[in-house]
Amino acid sequence: MSDAREPPAIDASRSVRRSAVFERLCDSIAETGIAISADFLPAKVVAALADDARRRDAAGAFRAAGIGRGAARVTDADLRGDRILWLDPDDVAPSVRSAAAALDALRATLNSTLFLGLVSFETHYAIYPPGAGYRRHRDRFVDDDARVLSCVLYLNADWTALHGGALRMHCDNGVVRDILPIAGTLVCFRSERFDHEVLPSTRERLSLTGWFKRRGTQAL
Repeated sequence: MSDAREPPAIDASRSVRRSAVFERLCDSIAETGIAISADFLPAKVVAALADDARRRDAAGAFRAAGIGRGAARVTDADLRGDRILWLDPDDVAPSVRSAAAALDALRATLNSTLFLGLVSFETHYAIYPPGAGYRRHRDRFVDDDARVLSCVLYLNADWTALHGGALRMHCDNGVVRDILPIAGTLVCFRSERFDHEVLPSTRERLSLTGWFKRRGTQAL
């Protein structure tokens, strides 16, 4: 008879797998500044996140995204065409809590491995309607260096290259890298280093987007 205090084998296997995923992400961030995991969360959690985003959007919770902040903030669908909903750290939706727990565990690993001093994660849902995109930009504000790593978790089932909607990364030496927004894929990259853009798609495009932050130095 097995000891009831022992964790189930599937939990141990999942823990080992997660550790391996985190290690690969950290290595890639250290080497290139960009990291990708094809199956960061279980498919059922990813599907639940997509359902949760669509449900909140149907209830009118989303707003047109803007560019900049404060008095400099503007809304221009030609520059950025998504709708967003900022998520509270104490959000009660089970899928959001699962994603937050996984990302916080990744934050701890990034800190212990790369010594990044990450203290928080801010995040929102983003929904791009067909034909919408986001012009080339960089995520770090010029007057605030708090954002260290940009992260995007894609929620789009059955996505193919024919749908478009790639995240286009402008890498070193003029290299361009297109990443399809396939469900379960997590992309992390250095916020201060990479220009990037969202290409228009032929169908609705969903993601959970956010930033690992340190205690920044904000200009006065």
